[in-house]
Amino acid sequence: MPGPPPGPGVAPPFAAPPTEGGRKRLLLGLGVGALALLICCGGGGAALVGLTVSNVRAIEEQGHTVTDAYYRALERKEYGAAYDKLCDDARRRESRAQFTQRVAAEPAVAAYRVGKVDPNALTVPVDVTFSGGFRETQKVTLAPDQQTGDMEVCGIS
Repeated sequence: MPGPPPGPGVAPPFAAPPTEGGRKRLLLGLGVGALALLICCGGGGAALVGLTVSNVRAIEEQGHTVTDAYYRALERKEYGAAYDKLCDDARRRESRAQFTQRVAAEPAVAAYRVGKVDPNALTVPVDVTFSGGFRETQKVTLAPDQQTGDMEVCGIS
């Protein structure tokens, strides 16, 4: 036996979803979501590029500064100050006294010009003029200090 016929006040078993504008709302929602994703990813990408550029500039600046300080100390015959600019590995290879004795016996640095730091290889060329007028381009190898992160002179070739 069939149930009573529907009449006023009787609710249908389920409501039909609205059909008007459903596609427009879906496309609008997808568009807004895509835009938000693009802004987030684009902002993150821009931040990554900015961080990389600032890191490279910091390496270049620190490398130039420590190399300049090292050669200035050599030029002034302040060998202890020059030794303090060396990395831990270089200090393990040569004590302060050995470094001072070796550098004092070499021709004195009369003038120098620090070149552009290569942030990828952590090297910097230095044009050096010695007391006898002899000129040479030396390549300084840099390394970050393990505790402070500051650049240090780790070798000269």
